[in-house]
Amino acid sequence: MTRPFLIIQLRPEDEISDNEFEKIRYYGELQNHEVERFRIEKFKLPDMDLGRYSGVIVGGSPFDLSTPSRDKSALQQRIEADFRSLFDVLVAEDFPFLGCCSGSGLLGSYCGVRISTRFGEAVSGVDVTITEAGRHDPLLKGMPKFIRVLLGHKEACDELPPEASLLIEGKECPVQMFRLKSNIYATQFHPEGDPEGFAVRINAYKHHGYFAPETVTTLINRLSNEKAPHAQQILKRFVARYRR
Repeated sequence: MTRPFLIIQLRPEDEISDNEFEKIRYYGELQNHEVERFRIEKFKLPDMDLGRYSGVIVGGSPFDLSTPSRDKSALQQRIEADFRSLFDVLVAEDFPFLGCCSGSGLLGSYCGVRISTRFGEAVSGVDVTITEAGRHDPLLKGMPKFIRVLLGHKEACDELPPEASLLIEGKECPVQMFRLKSNIYATQFHPEGDPEGFAVRINAYKHHGYFAPETVTTLINRLSNEKAPHAQQILKRFVARYRR
């Protein structure tokens, strides 16, 4: 019997959450019976028996980890505490994990890295560079040195977590993808990202400080011809490598 991938989401907005889930499933080439979805913003994460799963995939969110604790909502504080408990087990077991955008920040924060707005990037398509270590990683091996990704984030890791390997770097945001131990991955960009999915997010988050609200139409039009096949391939390879 196939062990499903656990997809943990943090987005309170149903439309965006549903779209993100479908994009992860589509680009990961995951069948319905291969996924178990958990919306952590709705329910407290229970004690996890990771042995039931092939891997864990975490998406993005509108929450800012760099917000001072006193200013964070009770919901955000609970979500962060739930992830710390999950990482206690997951990191100890070197369990297959792929954290995308917020998933990267949560993992970096757990590893002791400062998350700040220093390396924030506008919603856009950008070229990033696969490092020497990345060229030898199973999720990136054989890809060109420069690949296109879709992203948009107000904050990021200030530096590479201790003992992690930098797999992809960027000009505006140095830490774009890293691996902890052998099986724990994080991307600052969205490997499930495509123009249609980003249009949904742009419309929903136009008042969240990622961009000026009056630029929505221009931004969507600018992204309409973006393609990020290698980024999407990362998601597909993660699933293929760890599917059990």
